Amino acid sequence: QVQLVESGGGLVQPGGSLRLSCAASGNIFAYDMAWYRQAPGKQRELVARITSSSNTNYADSVEGRFTISRDNARNMVYLQMNSLKPEDTAVYYCNGIPVVFKTMSYWGQGTQVTVSS
Repeated sequence: QVQLVESGGGLVQPGGSLRLSCAASGNIFAYDMAWYRQAPGKQRELVARITSSSNTNYADSVEGRFTISRDNARNMVYLQMNSLKPEDTAVYYCNGIPVVFKTMSYWGQGTQVTVSS
């Protein structure tokens, strides 16, 4: 079992940048990792995913603006968010799924990102 803790959220103006971090309590080299977000009144949605082999995919709405990365040596996952828009406002969650036990899913507590002038 791994515990995930997000950080780096905050208030930023449109067009600005933020970098979210996800710290894992244990090794994540055998985990597919992802960032999700949930805006008020909306369902949680996938933002970006990075597999254990570092293949990535993104939601269409963030393609070209957001970059997911991982540092297995530090048990960290990052989400670099550039050119932020008001519609990016949401609580962002880190998610981890073990490659060999894909029925298991671990979540962090979330970090708030607010994009507003």
